[in-house]
Amino acid sequence: MAGISDRIHVKAQSPDGYRALAGLTRAGHPDHALSELVKLRASRVNNCRYCVDTHTRAGQKAGLDDARIAATADWRASDVFDERERTALALTDLLTRTDELAQAEAPVSEATWDAAARIFPGDELVQLVFTIAGINTWNRMMIAEAVSAGE
Repeated sequence: MAGISDRIHVKAQSPDGYRALAGLTRAGHPDHALSELVKLRASRVNNCRYCVDTHTRAGQKAGLDDARIAATADWRASDVFDERERTALALTDLLTRTDELAQAEAPVSEATWDAAARIFPGDELVQLVFTIAGINTWNRMMIAEAVSAGE
C-alpha cells in the first residue's frame, strides 16, 4: 500500500487533468436533480464513498427527497422514480457496470438504449451519457486518492 507521502492529489498534481475532467462534467445533462440522481447511482455502483456523500448532499440541495436518495441503492425495486428517472438510472447501470456494458448487444441493452433515446431526445441523450461518463471517471479518481492515502 502506498504511504502518505505517495498520496495522489488529483487537483494539485494534475491541474490540467482536473480542469479537463471538470470540463467533461460541465458537458453533462442540464437537469440538476436528474444529474445528481445519476451521479449518486453510479457512485453507489462503484463503491466511491466520497462521491456517494458528495452527491447525497448535492442531490438534497437540488431538490431530491430522502426517499429518492435512499432508493438509488436498489432503484429497480422502488416505486419512487418516474419513467424519466428510471430510464436514466437504467442507462447509468448499463454504462457503469462493465459486465452489462460488455453485453451491449444483448436485448436488455437495446431496450435501455431505445427507451433512453425516446425519453431523452436530441442532445439530451448525449448530455446524459456525458454525465454518466464523467461521474464514472470522478469515482475512479476519488477512489485512487483514497486508496493512495491508505483509507
